[in-house]
Amino acid sequence: MINKKVAELMNLQINKEFYSAYLYLDMANFYADRNLNGFANWFNVQAQEERDHAMLFVKFLQNNNIRPELEAIAKPDKAFNELIDPLEASLQHEIYVTESIHNIYDEALKAKDFRSTQFLDWFVKEQGEEENSADELIQKYKIFGSDGKGLYLLDSELGTRVYAPPTLVLD
Repeated sequence: MINKKVAELMNLQINKEFYSAYLYLDMANFYADRNLNGFANWFNVQAQEERDHAMLFVKFLQNNNIRPELEAIAKPDKAFNELIDPLEASLQHEIYVTESIHNIYDEALKAKDFRSTQFLDWFVKEQGEEENSADELIQKYKIFGSDGKGLYLLDSELGTRVYAPPTLVLD
């Protein structure tokens, strides 16, 4: 049986994941407005991933006879001026999401809710990958972004990113 507090935190996480998708769509729009369609693509793929993360939490709760409570999704409130701003904001956001996942995991461990910790193991690994990916993009931008040709090539590279569904399977 899933611990009640863990289920409540997971329910809150659903909203955080959907907010993440909104935030990344907003970042994609920022780049699309500047004709940096590769950067826009990268963030559109991010948005799809975050939406699917929310749905994994939904399905996990449903599979454990817990009805998810859907809350309103806040409008993204970040203002971006420089091309690097969304990149840095995305890393900070991923760190925030990682902390949230770790808090849920900690609560599940305290409650000896091993079904939930097993489920959350995937998210712990995924968040490490998300933070690394965001940091890598910042580092590439810092190296190539100030040069027009470099920015063009980086934008072209980011345009090749394709969406891959999550590898976590829930029955």
